[in-house]
Amino acid sequence: MNVSKLFSPLPLRGITLRNRIAVSPMCQYSAEDGRPNQWHLVHLGSRAVGGAGLVVAEATAVVPEGRISPQDTGIWSAAHVDAWRPITGFVAAQGAVPALQLAHAGFKASTYRPWAPGRGGVPDTEGGWTPVGPTNQPFTPEYRTPRALDAAGIARVVEAFAAGAARALDAGFAAVEIHAAHGYLLHEFLSPLTNRRGDGYGGDRAGRMRLTLEVARAVRAAVGESVPVLTRVSATDWTEGGWTAEDSVVLAGELAALGVDLIDASSGGAVPRAAIPVGPGYQVPLAERIRREADVPTGAVGIITAPRQAEEIIVAGRADLVLLAREMLRDPYWPLHAAAELNADVRWPSQYLRAVD
Repeated sequence: MNVSKLFSPLPLRGITLRNRIAVSPMCQYSAEDGRPNQWHLVHLGSRAVGGAGLVVAEATAVVPEGRISPQDTGIWSAAHVDAWRPITGFVAAQGAVPALQLAHAGFKASTYRPWAPGRGGVPDTEGGWTPVGPTNQPFTPEYRTPRALDAAGIARVVEAFAAGAARALDAGFAAVEIHAAHGYLLHEFLSPLTNRRGDGYGGDRAGRMRLTLEVARAVRAAVGESVPVLTRVSATDWTEGGWTAEDSVVLAGELAALGVDLIDASSGGAVPRAAIPVGPGYQVPLAERIRREADVPTGAVGIITAPRQAEEIIVAGRADLVLLAREMLRDPYWPLHAAAELNADVRWPSQYLRAVD
């Protein structure tokens, strides 16, 4: 029998993933005051039961004003730590590694959740707030106008990411991911399309990378040497004059030097109406290039749906990990079904064996 590379273990610092399949962070917009609840327990827990090696919880705000919507999860207080513990405990008990995506939405904060009747910015009267960003430029006119962060505000952001990382470990997460993609705060500082500052956090590429690198340094110090730190990047803005794959290679090398263990290569989000060539595996070449040129492990994400497609990505050395989002929503047991198709020796949970043996 051929041994599936997709189902080979992946060591990352002090942990080892049982396979190369990760549940990509997916916002559920279902928290109250940042606290996750039974919905999150079932959503994340069922994917751990389904056989994923890594289960990454949704973009979780390190400060209240860093939430995308008023219903986003948070990690800015002890109450959030307590709320996350039953979830991380269940995920780990199923053999998966629980990870938390640490996030700040920047100028995309204080927006309605997708199924709300409203669109764009949530006003103060409905529980919204004034967001922050690199400048006072809003994402679109429908979004709220942000307040430009000054040096003291930037320092507070860095401190908040570090404090959130420490709380994540206290809550039972075994790894953390820094969210520097999709037009949220760190990506806003990275992209020349959204960062028009004239100080040391703007200007050339080195200035625009400064905040993300400071956050990575602070997070690594907060979690210690044994905990994996991942970073999600938008590897290209898909827009003329924006952040490029070449920029991402440089950033990835800098992040790796600071102790980041894997680059989760997504794309887009800095500006609306970018010409993104969405299709099966459309972002895999970005993960492949970063892996090859920056010599850092990567995760591939984006319309990865078929077991043999995922297997080929790992076998060909295009990435070290595949992250599935929508396919995991459609099928929480995708890893177990993939194992059967790839002849990997993986067993269903004992409680289900009577139905699947």
